[in-house]
Amino acid sequence: MSVSEPGPTPPVARVDEVVETHWGVEVKDPYRYLENDADPEVLAWFRGQAAYAEGVLAALPDRRALFERLLELDRGAPFRTSAVKELDNGDVFYLRREAGDNIEKLYHQPAGGVEARVLVDPQTLGAAGEAHHALAVYQPSWDGRHLVYGIAQGGSEETTYHILEIATGRALDAPIGRIETAYNRPQWALDGSGFYYSRRRDLPDDAPATEIYKQTAVHFHRLGTDPADDSVIAAFGVADSLALLEADFPSIVITPGSDYAVLKVKHGDNNELSLFSAPRAALNSAAIDWAQISREADLISDFAVAGNDLYLLSAQGAPRFKVLRISLLEPDIATAEVVIAGGDAVLERVVAARDALYINAREDGINRVLRKAPGADLQRLATPRDGSAYIAAASPALRGLRVYESSWIQGGIRYRFDPDTEHFTDDGLLPRGAFDAMEGFVAREVRVASHDGVEVPLSLLHRADIELDGRNPSIVYGYGAYGVSMEVTFSPLRMAWLERGGVYAIAHVRGGGEYGQQWHYAGRMASKPNTWLDLIACAEYLAREGYASAEHLAPMGASAGGVLAGRAITARPELFGAAVVQVGMLDAIRAETTSNGVPNIKEFGTVTDRAGFEGLLAMSSYHQVRDGVRYPPTLLTHGYNDPRVNPWMSGKMAARLQAAGAGEPPVLLRVAFDSGHGIGSTREQILSQYADIYAFLLAHLGGKQAPPGG
Repeated sequence: MSVSEPGPTPPVARVDEVVETHWGVEVKDPYRYLENDADPEVLAWFRGQAAYAEGVLAALPDRRALFERLLELDRGAPFRTSAVKELDNGDVFYLRREAGDNIEKLYHQPAGGVEARVLVDPQTLGAAGEAHHALAVYQPSWDGRHLVYGIAQGGSEETTYHILEIATGRALDAPIGRIETAYNRPQWALDGSGFYYSRRRDLPDDAPATEIYKQTAVHFHRLGTDPADDSVIAAFGVADSLALLEADFPSIVITPGSDYAVLKVKHGDNNELSLFSAPRAALNSAAIDWAQISREADLISDFAVAGNDLYLLSAQGAPRFKVLRISLLEPDIATAEVVIAGGDAVLERVVAARDALYINAREDGINRVLRKAPGADLQRLATPRDGSAYIAAASPALRGLRVYESSWIQGGIRYRFDPDTEHFTDDGLLPRGAFDAMEGFVAREVRVASHDGVEVPLSLLHRADIELDGRNPSIVYGYGAYGVSMEVTFSPLRMAWLERGGVYAIAHVRGGGEYGQQWHYAGRMASKPNTWLDLIACAEYLAREGYASAEHLAPMGASAGGVLAGRAITARPELFGAAVVQVGMLDAIRAETTSNGVPNIKEFGTVTDRAGFEGLLAMSSYHQVRDGVRYPPTLLTHGYNDPRVNPWMSGKMAARLQAAGAGEPPVLLRVAFDSGHGIGSTREQILSQYADIYAFLLAHLGGKQAPPGG
């Protein structure tokens, strides 16, 4: 995070107040000009803030030791793999990062036990001094002959597709830019002739930011041709049978064994999909006759194709979801058959393998994998350690699947499940780490009554020998958006906090998906206050039960979780001794003026209607800061290339907190100019950030701390 030399104090942002009236309410914005990242004054201010933060953080007494310990914990395993894909010919592809590597590489393991080889190494791309490159996505063709992979630079997520002949490593055709990868993946035609992909339109440099994610189109690229000639398969305004809105994200799903293609349409960041189908053979015809399968009102959030059957995950009349089946030959959702009825378990994901349907389900906070074979009862797969289990990889062309099993305080294992023997075997691609089973740590699950009596799950991680005397430095972490659940996963980096006597509490606040659609809806738009009020209730529980009194307690949230962390300290500043907000959404009033703001309207609301404005003002931390109030020491972190949450969100919040507190307590704005939202970050960037976060919190939360390493 190298920037210019730090000064003795952070640079002061000048006040240039803009006042706007929404629905009769005056909204003041003293730092609107910080949104202009092309202004040299603004860039200089951000660089000055970054330099000051870097100097302060580097001087903290625990920072160097924490970084060295994080490095040691990260190197505990010889390598780590992710994004495993297996073809029906036995070839396996995966991303892998060696213990000493800074970024993941793409490997190919040919069938027959041949040694895996590197297909794509992002570290070799670009010239010296350039921002790093990272793999954003990859997809081999069904026959294993070709590969399409996406590369983005500096954490920007600005992805370009490249095509590779796997046997020779030869690059094919011209690169394809402006790729949309947040919700879409390339899909190869079954004959390997080319692939379908989703792409943003070409806009002039001076186009408004709000236009960037509009009118995304699905194209087909035929190998050996110029991408400029790629045909449009689905797009806004191109077919009467395809009712798309400008802010929709369409993508094609191709499935071996099926005569039909499914067009998935994601309406911004909304979970509820619209689905269409068309015969695969008609996809490259001049006019595709799309049949609409579902609309947003049908509450379909996931699906799987098996032959000419389509399985749908639906919340219609089942707030914890059910599974339906329809035929793609006559796709009428009104006649759908219920395959798995809704119940107490939350059904979260559905995939089809050649032998059965597999479902990720959540039961009492623990994730399970269920199996539904044709004509058989629903079966819960008993994983070897009976931990939280997740579908890791499956294919409609293969029998069985890969399952990832984890716990909060033990390293994860990935297994291959054989449906014929019903046995799990370690797939060998996720070796044990030296710190995957450290002794003396516990994980507890409790429920906390929130402000309205609703019970909120709280996961508590800490050393077994801590005393409940209120003096343990404690983090209460939450997210609360998009129906995303806080999954039970192991993080070796979190152990650096726990082993020093820190408590790490995960608050499963409303807005997530822990209890299905209703839990999500209870923490979005006008109901958003439940997210930070749930977090506050969990913080009060920690204080009441003796884990940490106020001066030893910090909220922490990232991205949309910045709403609940920011609002927690602005609503109850006296309850916390410090705070950390990573790439946080902090100015909700201005969010929809950004490129990613339009897709987020259905999650957060819009200022163009009264109820939406009132909800946005309530959740906007920046607008809740008051002069004369003592807010806790706060660390705000952001990557300057962030395409999801603009860095000025953290910049404006830092400026406002610094002005309100006149320099006390400290407010640090940590800016990394070669990273973004965290996607595609290097190992060094991740470890450095967490060394800074933990050192900052230990410095300001005080309390009892165990010596490093226990």
